[in-house]
Amino acid sequence: MLKSEYAKVLYHDYASKLPIIDYHNHLIPKVLDENINFENVTQPWLYGDHYKWRAMRTLGIDESFIVGNANDFEKFKAWANCVPSTIRNPLYHWTHLELLRYFDIDDLLNADSAESIYKDTKSKLQQKSHSPIGLLEQMNVDSLCTTDDPIDNLVHHKNLADNNSNIKVYPTFRPDKAYAVKEATSYIEYLERLEDVSGVSINSFGDLLNALSKRTDYFHSLGCRLADHGLERLVYFKNDAFDIESLFKKLKDKSQLTKTEQDFYAYNVLQHLCKSYSNYGWVQQFHLGALRNTNARMMGKLGPDTGFDSIGDFSQAQEMGLFFNALETTNQLAKTIIYNLNPSDNEVFATMTGNFNDGSIKGKMQFGSAWWFLDQKDGMEKQINALSNLGLLSCFIGMLTDSRSLLSFPRHEYFRRILCNLFGEDVKNGELPWDEEWLGNLVTDICYNNAKNYFGF
Repeated sequence: MLKSEYAKVLYHDYASKLPIIDYHNHLIPKVLDENINFENVTQPWLYGDHYKWRAMRTLGIDESFIVGNANDFEKFKAWANCVPSTIRNPLYHWTHLELLRYFDIDDLLNADSAESIYKDTKSKLQQKSHSPIGLLEQMNVDSLCTTDDPIDNLVHHKNLADNNSNIKVYPTFRPDKAYAVKEATSYIEYLERLEDVSGVSINSFGDLLNALSKRTDYFHSLGCRLADHGLERLVYFKNDAFDIESLFKKLKDKSQLTKTEQDFYAYNVLQHLCKSYSNYGWVQQFHLGALRNTNARMMGKLGPDTGFDSIGDFSQAQEMGLFFNALETTNQLAKTIIYNLNPSDNEVFATMTGNFNDGSIKGKMQFGSAWWFLDQKDGMEKQINALSNLGLLSCFIGMLTDSRSLLSFPRHEYFRRILCNLFGEDVKNGELPWDEEWLGNLVTDICYNNAKNYFGF
């Protein structure tokens, strides 16, 4: 992937050995806290990876070998049979890069090699170097941020902090369920759980905001410095569009809100939370553009996050600008990262960040790294190019895994190679001067320093 001598110097001498700050992932804190070795490679590799599940379903693999009752070796062998057919999909690169980096296996995974690779990885996974923490240490992970609901007790984060691990593990406040009011009954059930952990009786919308404030206080006390939100799009309303307390009462009575009422309710919760983030000095993240749970039959059978989501084509720009402007008007717009899932909106997102940079800090508003369906070579290059053309790549805070797998951290290497190659190609083409120190420092900033300074880790 390094197509010039310039790219090789930038990657090997500057990028490759840098620590990793993985500021957004879906790792399970309990797994890190308990640090119990996996029994086999299927467990960290296939149990939660809907990228692989989608590919297996496409190839006609029965669900029993995906999330069903087949044993771990049968599931691994089914995946191994699929790997040659993933050619030119990022899974082909990721699979072999992960086998090489974690297990020193450079054989191609296929039906013939499946058994030997399964045995080899199983043996290595019993070693201390391949415990959950050991796997992170192998990749030189400095710090990471998990994704946590406001009702989580964060006990595992407490334990990890008390253990003085070399790897810092921080919680991230993910309050999606606090404004997910499409189903009134399930929402009220969630509020009951929020009542329990916050100690606030939630009988009004004001009580809800108070309970959420209690939880942001608690998260902050345990080192949380980021919030995250998964939304189709950001919306904007004038404050008098509906009476928010009346909408809350409808929900308490388990009456369904209209789509517009749902959006207004979510907008009011988000505006309150975003002002809280600003007061705390947190970073707020918005993952925008996913069309989720499109397959109702499989949603009913397997639940969410099982591989039945896609890129959406929502209108983003106008209301996003109004949403941020409502916060900017009162000088309560926190540091912000916006992630785009539809590549046709890359330029929209890249230019939106420039509207709200105010000179207070470097790169306050970030066009986040290529996300989900776009975190592959073409998607990363397009995100980098859009940011370069319309913003400042030099301020970019770099890559993350957004993964549920402890074996996904070579994605940082993948990103770093792509970045260095783009710089190298520009030098080769005479579009940039070959100033090794200057370019090397830029690479170092994008891959590590910018994130470290931005988050304060």
